[in-house]
Amino acid sequence: MKVRLLDIAHARSGDKGDTANVGLIALRPEWYATLAKYVTRDRVAAHFTGVITGGVERYELPNLRALNFLLHGALDGGGTLSLKTDAQGKVFSTALLRMVVEIPDEEAVALGLPRATDIS
Repeated sequence: MKVRLLDIAHARSGDKGDTANVGLIALRPEWYATLAKYVTRDRVAAHFTGVITGGVERYELPNLRALNFLLHGALDGGGTLSLKTDAQGKVFSTALLRMVVEIPDEEAVALGLPRATDIS
């Protein structure tokens, strides 16, 4: 089943120099394990191909039901150097929430995950 991150998590992001920091937080405690399993460093890096120039780091924060991603080379030098519209990286959280993950039907149904019905 295809599931939008928007339907199972919320996110916050900001800048750390030329690195965008994105926190992804499960909306329900039981959904954290799904995020940890399917929202991998490689999957996030692929999602941001062409948007960032560096690597992606992932940190797990199970006590907060969250994952934290550092997207290196995301801000064209950072807020004080860049003329980008989003030099502080505030929309990276919205961009990550647009990601769709494929979860086996049985697992998704057992967790009560909402099915993505309008994927563009």
